[in-house]
Amino acid sequence: MLILAATPIGNPADASTRLRDLLASADVVAAEDTRRVRRLAADLGVTIGGRVASYFEGNEARRTPELVAELDAGRTVLLVTDAGMPSVSDPGYRLVAAAVEAGHDVTSAPGPSAALAALAVSGLPVDRFTFEGFLPRKTGERDRALAALADEPRTMVFFESPHRTRETLDAMVAAFGAQRRGAVCRELTKTYEEVRRGPLDELAAWAAPDAEEERVRGEITIVVAGAPPRTYDEDTLLAMVAEGERSGLTRKDAIADVARRTGVRRRVVFDLVHR
Repeated sequence: MLILAATPIGNPADASTRLRDLLASADVVAAEDTRRVRRLAADLGVTIGGRVASYFEGNEARRTPELVAELDAGRTVLLVTDAGMPSVSDPGYRLVAAAVEAGHDVTSAPGPSAALAALAVSGLPVDRFTFEGFLPRKTGERDRALAALADEPRTMVFFESPHRTRETLDAMVAAFGAQRRGAVCRELTKTYEEVRRGPLDELAAWAAPDAEEERVRGEITIVVAGAPPRTYDEDTLLAMVAEGERSGLTRKDAIADVARRTGVRRRVVFDLVHR
C-alpha cells in the first residue's frame, strides 16, 4: 500500500498519532527532504523503522518506478513532504498515478494543510474556494493566469515565496482591482505567525521592503476574495441574445446560452426578449 501522510506545516505538535505510527512502521519512507523527515521524527520521539528514500522534484521520474517496485514486493511505502499533504503543490502525483496504474491501494493519513489553515483564518468566504497553488514565475505567464481568474467568483488560495510576495500582490491589484479583499498568511502555526487582512493595495504596500529589511519572510499563503457578482442591464442582455442569434443559434438556444453565461434566470431573459 502507498500511504500519503500530511506533516506539520510548522508546529511539530500538530503531527497526528497516526503519522507517528506510520513513520515507525512503514517499510519505506519516501521523503522530499530526508534530513527534515529525520528531524521531524526526532522531534516526535519516533525512530523511523524502514528505509528512508529521497523523493523530490529532481528525482521523481527516476525514483517512481523504484517505489512502485517496492509496492510490487508487498511493502508499505509512506510518502511525506516537507510540510502539508504530498502531491498538493509538492511531489506525489506521479507516484500516486503510477501506483494506481499498477493496481496498488493508495490511501492518506490526513493532517495539516497550509491552504485550508489560511482559508479558515482569512476572514473571507469559505463556502466555495479554488486552490491555485504557485503562480508561474515568468511575469507574462503570471499576469495571464491572474487575468483568467479576474471573474472567478470563488475565494482563491495561492502559495508564494516571500521574495515574490510584493510583486505578486502588485500583479493581483492590476488583475483584480485595488479594493478586492485579501489576506496574507505568514508562518502559520509557527512562533511568528502573522495574518494581514485588507484590500489588495494595502497588502501590497505592507509587503513593500522598507529602508531596513524586507517586510515579508517565511512561508506565505495568499487568500483573495472571489469576484463580486456581475450585474447586467436589460440592453446588455438583449444585445447578447441578438449576438447569439447572429452567430447561428436559434432564439431559444441564444436565450439559454445567455442565461448560462450570466447567471440570470432563463425565464427572466425569455420574458425580456419577448416583451
